[in-house]
Amino acid sequence: MAETPSTTGYDYDLIVVGGGSGGLALSKQAAKLGKRVCVLDFVKPSPQGSTWGLGGTCVNVGCIPKKLMHQACLLGEAIEDAEKFGWEVEKANIKHDWSKLVMGVSDHIGGLNFAYRVSLRENNVTYLNAYGVFKDAHTIECTDKKRKVTTLTAEHFVLAVGGRPKYPDIPGARELGITSDDMFSLPYAPGKTLVVGASYVALECAGFLTGLGYDTTVMARSIFLRGFDQQCAEQIAAYMSEHGTKFLRRCVPLSLERIEPEADSATGRHRIRVTWEDGLANEPGSDVFDTVLFAIGREAVTSTIGLEALGLKANASGKVDAPLEQTSVPNVFAIGDVINGRPELTPVAIQAGRLLAKRLYGGATTQMDYANIPTTVFTPLEYGCIGMAEEDAIALYKEENIEVFHQYFQPLEWTVAHRPASTCYCKLICNKLDNMRVIGLHILGPNAGEITQGYGVAFRLGATKDDFDMTVGIHPTCSENFTTLDITRASGLDPGAKGC
Repeated sequence: MAETPSTTGYDYDLIVVGGGSGGLALSKQAAKLGKRVCVLDFVKPSPQGSTWGLGGTCVNVGCIPKKLMHQACLLGEAIEDAEKFGWEVEKANIKHDWSKLVMGVSDHIGGLNFAYRVSLRENNVTYLNAYGVFKDAHTIECTDKKRKVTTLTAEHFVLAVGGRPKYPDIPGARELGITSDDMFSLPYAPGKTLVVGASYVALECAGFLTGLGYDTTVMARSIFLRGFDQQCAEQIAAYMSEHGTKFLRRCVPLSLERIEPEADSATGRHRIRVTWEDGLANEPGSDVFDTVLFAIGREAVTSTIGLEALGLKANASGKVDAPLEQTSVPNVFAIGDVINGRPELTPVAIQAGRLLAKRLYGGATTQMDYANIPTTVFTPLEYGCIGMAEEDAIALYKEENIEVFHQYFQPLEWTVAHRPASTCYCKLICNKLDNMRVIGLHILGPNAGEITQGYGVAFRLGATKDDFDMTVGIHPTCSENFTTLDITRASGLDPGAKGC
């Protein structure tokens, strides 16, 4: 296709800095509205040399490979259950091949990278594999992998650079540790692994590593899943502990030290001695691992893109203030993880990007609604939620003004396999001051994401407890438990699992 001419005196009507899910969605929407659009995307290698193609974190080193590895664990659990359902399983012959898993995941991601490039071309969007640095509000300098420098101008810019994992400032961390940037393409089986952090990334990775049979320990400084419901977070950790993941709580790493290759090394490469401060034992701890994975948070990739030339300031995590996606520079906008105080979720960036393009070029006025975003944590016991955590609801409305309905339940699929009855859990948090409107929904159990998604619509429509009660459930499913909740926390009654 011939390139769309710019409708201004600049090289492009819009340059999007960042080729992740949000940036790609926005660029294609703007092009469909007749604008000349360019996407700049360049991935700097991780300290361990990992890099990837077009598509951003979610596709390459986030949601997609994470869920595929989670699925590998679910298949392992299904094999364990199969015998109870009549399948004759030769357990002695069952083993997992890390290299085959990585190859399968990488092949799928490679296909997605190619599809994104084709989609940009079909939508008449220019793609440059180049790193952009702002020179002023309408000018950006682009450097490609051959160090060729090109200067481009645009009427509008959108920051869609996303984020990268943080490393702790301790000896050996960057030299010997890895992050989620490296985990999903690791060229060797991880072996005995230490996961440092209590984020959802930390628990998800620890979960699938344990499920694949690796000796896995999680080191957490404080609470698990900060920002999520803490009752549910603790239940996730308890489930993981019961299924083999070890935990070091109130511990902080102090140093990593390389140990030369040893015959008993699980990876055949080198081993790493980790020393940490133990807040419970009040003395240092130490152990040797094959892999150390840091999952202690992320920071936006803004420190080297020339924000100072725009007069924009980023916070300590590299994020900028952008109410309604508008920065303090009139022609510069932002979407996704780079915005301060917004959910770091791929669908959020995609939705915000499309809506921004329609406002800029299509005459639309609809703003992104960041409230009540459904999300799921793909830990071994999956966790889906919408709205407020219980402790946040109490802090905002006071305990006497909320009602919590809750219940443990046993999925039918777990009965024949003799899995525990009171492990899966659901609860609704309701606001007594607003006609018992549901302000928080939480579920721990299989297919939590599939369950939670549909209730996102109910939240947008302001569903009340009566609306849930009047909804006829689908039997036998996990989701139907939300339509029959009648035990409140205040009642003190046992919310243990009930029969059909």
